[in-house]
Amino acid sequence: MDAYQEAVRYLGSWHVPVEFDADVLEEHVFQEEAASGCLSPLQAEGVVDFPDVPIQTPCGPEEMLERRLVVLKGIVDGEEVYLRELEALLMPMKALRASAGTSQPVLSSRQVQTVFYQVPELRDLHQSFCSGLKARLSAHCQTDPGPGEQRQMSHAGSELMVGDLFLRMVNQIGLYGGFIENYEEAVAVVGKCAQSDPRFRTLAESMMSNNGEDKARTKYTFEALLYKPLDRVTKTTLVLHDLLRTTPVGHGDHVALQEALRLSRGFLSGINESSRGKREVTLSHGMKRQLMRDGFVVDVSEGERSLRHLFLYTDLLLCTRFKHSTRGKPDQYRFCWYLPLAGLKLRWVADEERSADARPRLHTVRAKMFLLRRQPQQQAKGYRGVTSGARSRKKLEQMELMLLTLSPSYRLELHSPSCKSHTLLFSSLYELEEWREAVHKLTTENIETVPPDLLTLTSACVKLRMTQQPPLQISIAVEDKDSLCGTLNVAIHSACGLQRPACVRVCVEVDGHGFYDQQAQTHSSVHSINPHWHQQEVTLQVDGAQNLRLLCVSQSDGPEDAVLGKATFTLDSKSLNKRWRRRTLQLGQVEVTLSIKYSPHPLEAPGSTAPRQPVFCVPIEAVAQTEGVLVPHVVRCCVEEVERRGLDEVGIYRISGNATEIAMLKAAFNSNLREAVTRLRCAEVNAVSCVLKLYFRELPEPLVPTELFLSLARTLDIQDVNSRLVSMLSLLHSYPDTNRHTFLFVMHHLQRVAERQDVNKMSLLNLATVFGPSLVRPPVAGQGHDGPAVTMSREVVVQVQVVYRYLQCNNLPEAQISASRDTDAEENDDETTHM
Repeated sequence: MDAYQEAVRYLGSWHVPVEFDADVLEEHVFQEEAASGCLSPLQAEGVVDFPDVPIQTPCGPEEMLERRLVVLKGIVDGEEVYLRELEALLMPMKALRASAGTSQPVLSSRQVQTVFYQVPELRDLHQSFCSGLKARLSAHCQTDPGPGEQRQMSHAGSELMVGDLFLRMVNQIGLYGGFIENYEEAVAVVGKCAQSDPRFRTLAESMMSNNGEDKARTKYTFEALLYKPLDRVTKTTLVLHDLLRTTPVGHGDHVALQEALRLSRGFLSGINESSRGKREVTLSHGMKRQLMRDGFVVDVSEGERSLRHLFLYTDLLLCTRFKHSTRGKPDQYRFCWYLPLAGLKLRWVADEERSADARPRLHTVRAKMFLLRRQPQQQAKGYRGVTSGARSRKKLEQMELMLLTLSPSYRLELHSPSCKSHTLLFSSLYELEEWREAVHKLTTENIETVPPDLLTLTSACVKLRMTQQPPLQISIAVEDKDSLCGTLNVAIHSACGLQRPACVRVCVEVDGHGFYDQQAQTHSSVHSINPHWHQQEVTLQVDGAQNLRLLCVSQSDGPEDAVLGKATFTLDSKSLNKRWRRRTLQLGQVEVTLSIKYSPHPLEAPGSTAPRQPVFCVPIEAVAQTEGVLVPHVVRCCVEEVERRGLDEVGIYRISGNATEIAMLKAAFNSNLREAVTRLRCAEVNAVSCVLKLYFRELPEPLVPTELFLSLARTLDIQDVNSRLVSMLSLLHSYPDTNRHTFLFVMHHLQRVAERQDVNKMSLLNLATVFGPSLVRPPVAGQGHDGPAVTMSREVVVQVQVVYRYLQCNNLPEAQISASRDTDAEENDDETTHM
């Protein structure tokens, strides 16, 4: 029986359908990006899905021989890469074996034998095979044929005999059986020794291999190099199949290659049979290893970002490299790293500052994506619109992948007890929290990790995965009418349901073409069990938005904050309009009240938007109008940060902060409010207090209008306390709205600071002395002032006394943070949405 019929019978026994099509010529499989992990001898399903081998091929003998020569050259190149990887794996063996006999061995003699079991024999086997194959190819290709020598060269190609080399190698393929049986134990020894010995850990994480003739070197881990022989077993069978298809039936190598392929397939079949008992991995507490979650994340290694497919199993995290295959072939996964969940520590950073070079790159990518999304609509009307549209879609897909890699800024750090650490980046805090919750739940169950069969796990990713591909909007059919394009305004009012008082902020995320790239957040509230943000408004320019995500985050003094609750809200373009709509959303145990309005309009390209207007040295009315509030964000953020951690600071507002840090915070408020809030949380509290004083000091016009300076000075001469107070409050109502509410906001804050004067040593008079010259200024002579002149000593007294008398008032009106918002009459009642 010939090899083809035997292959059909073999596949039929495993219920694998076989198509009897001799006109299909597969691609050359022995390339660097060939499917090495998809046809594994240790697949989770136990079936090696080999394609059938036709007896004949549609091309002529001469063309077949030319293809055969190309295949053989590819085999030599692959063998040389594999040999360099084996040499890199064996490089430390001699030194480790020598240290085993010393008083402080890195590995014991038995551990060295386990780790390198059968590796030298595999290296010698492939070295002999590669040198023999290279010698025969060199003898065959030492001269290039001329035009008149084509027939003689084709005849010489039929005389190139290599079947005996392959048959000799396959006859010794049993060496891989011992290696595979020992593989799990070898990986366990490597992991255990890397955890206990820092010398071996350093070695295991920095194995180097030369890249052929050039001087470049590739860095591997010990586990990655141990994985190479497992990958090679399947490659050997695949390349034999490929070589046999390009070998004519009458060629002298055909019979030998058929026999080599039969032996190789028989070996893999036996490996599958012996590995069946290993597929169902039983963990502690009688649990089975299951896939709990998977998705695409950005893995950071040595400062480089790479898009990876992450798989969360019951007892471990597996990171793989995904390669989408074409022409009907299955997708491929390559092993990158794994971490046991037992003892795994998690730490997340809410917002990582992007590097200076990343910002212009992101801006360029977004601008190109904006133009590419609108090109298909224009090109469809022109000539060759279909071809141009397909080309634009391909470019847009590349831009989306680049944005997926560059945009994430939320960092999740993973630290294992073996001192291995990995950093993952997410573009959405909501998504990061979902992963953190899933991992944390499994780590608290104390499930012991069974040393994994990495080849089996990686091979099973194609069939087990729940996420098929990266979240590219180009592959999702979304009607334009179902998504939002324009300006979305969200005003955060208050929250309730907290278990204990906390400083809380609300994070808002809006998707756009598949990415949660439009994000904003409120400033942290005052420490309270019922936090209020006084209708703080965030404005988002949305393009293709369909969902709104909300997170309630509690700010802590520790290394990381805590997410109290989260929810997703569907944006319905039919129910949203230009009028405010009030809602109450359930975020776990926390209820957040907010208002939403939406104004549809065509968006401009990212490059055409105006830069953010500065806030320092700008009239306070202009800043408040731009922000849509009555108390500017810079004032509220600084006040709330001081109340969060500065009320017990001795000399708060009197002691100056670091000048460099103050300048950095000022620049941040002038350019990016979100960045400023992030920096504010990490800054020294005295620097925060100085920023607030600096803002009032640099106002072009003082907070207390200069035209009221003399009137306030006269009220100070009133002896009756009640009459003086009535007069000062009457003058207060004549302030412009922004000035009045900001002044009241600061006065209430300073009163709360003075309540802790026993600790911070700042009384009402001390605070008035600090703030008086910044808030109250006399009119400048010659600039419309016709009243009597005031001496300089009298000016200082008035400045301090005006602020001091207001601070002494116990019935100051409450400050209004934002302008009141009108809602639809039929929507005055809150809508409670449970998520």
